[in-house]
Amino acid sequence: MKKLISTCFLSLLLFLTLVQSNSAWSQVLTGSERSDLYLPLLEGKRVGIVANQTSIMPQSENKHVVDFLLEKGVALKKVFVPEHGFRGTADAGEKVDNSVDQKTGLPIVSLYGNNKKPSSSQIQDLDILIFDLQDVGVRFFTYISTMHYVMEAAAENGKQVIIFDRPNPLGDYVDGPIRKEGFQSFVGMHPIPIVHGLTVGELAQMINGEKWLKGGLEVDLKVIPVENWVHDQEYHLPIKPSPNLPNDLAIRLYPSTCFFEGTVVSLGRGTLFPFQVYGYPDPKFGDFTFTPISIDGMSKNPPHQDKMCYGYDLRTQSLDHRFTLRFLLQAYHDSEMGEKFFNNYFNTLSGTDELKKQILEGKSEEEIRATWKGGLENYKEIRNKYLIYI
Repeated sequence: MKKLISTCFLSLLLFLTLVQSNSAWSQVLTGSERSDLYLPLLEGKRVGIVANQTSIMPQSENKHVVDFLLEKGVALKKVFVPEHGFRGTADAGEKVDNSVDQKTGLPIVSLYGNNKKPSSSQIQDLDILIFDLQDVGVRFFTYISTMHYVMEAAAENGKQVIIFDRPNPLGDYVDGPIRKEGFQSFVGMHPIPIVHGLTVGELAQMINGEKWLKGGLEVDLKVIPVENWVHDQEYHLPIKPSPNLPNDLAIRLYPSTCFFEGTVVSLGRGTLFPFQVYGYPDPKFGDFTFTPISIDGMSKNPPHQDKMCYGYDLRTQSLDHRFTLRFLLQAYHDSEMGEKFFNNYFNTLSGTDELKKQILEGKSEEEIRATWKGGLENYKEIRNKYLIYI
């Protein structure tokens, strides 16, 4: 009997050990957390980093990567920041100024506004530029445009770029129209679809490999990969990537509802659930109501501020949601406004003038999607060359 109990105890102990081992093995580690791969590369180097509130190390009690690098004696000289600033509190499109980080005393250099690309003088005292921002996998999310300009500046000035890679929360699929030639902008730097299905590290390799930097330049690039993650794996962001993407559902809906930025319709800026509702100050748009207000740190001057908007609440949507034109087409038809439904930003956001034309012509989502097929198939072939997590 004692032998049986002992055997059962040992079996239980072995089982618990295996469970613990498997749990540890499956723990997702971002590039920033794989310091054994990059600290040797930084020894004796003068380093700058592109970072913000998302540049944390989730498995290290959310320590900020800037603090970690300083603790490890890395010669960190300055921090470059994208849209929304270093702490992530600036509104979309709000000016971000140069400053000094109160905690570390490091100079903060804004890469948003008139200075989207680091100047030669701003990086001349550096050997390496680290990029560590949490992207959401959508073409018009501007962190990848910042990465492009950082790579370009580094290539022009003979500096190395190291990408601390992070999972893409929308990395499980590819969809939407490809950005058309002639529609390049800060919300559409590359000829990729709306949902591009790449991490920043994979996209950086694509930018380099396809010679999308100015003059066909290539930068000296090193990607520190994520560990224990693949593209079809669900990933919960430990911190919101921007002020108006507060949760997983907002991120899943973002490709579908962001198109409202190019229309008269509110997508919920000025509420606590942006990108998860939409509406307009007219009851014919829907039964759900919300009133956008000024919210410091999220949206100081939202569209239709202090006006009751009527529309739809999308907060019951599944986290399996994928990009759709359904909401956009519904609102367009409900508006009965024709071309006045759109503003001048719509084609820029779409990366093409075809989508607006197709909507005005009354085409269905299925008909519109059929026109993307060839472009998406070609893009997927290119994408396959640069995938790391398969």
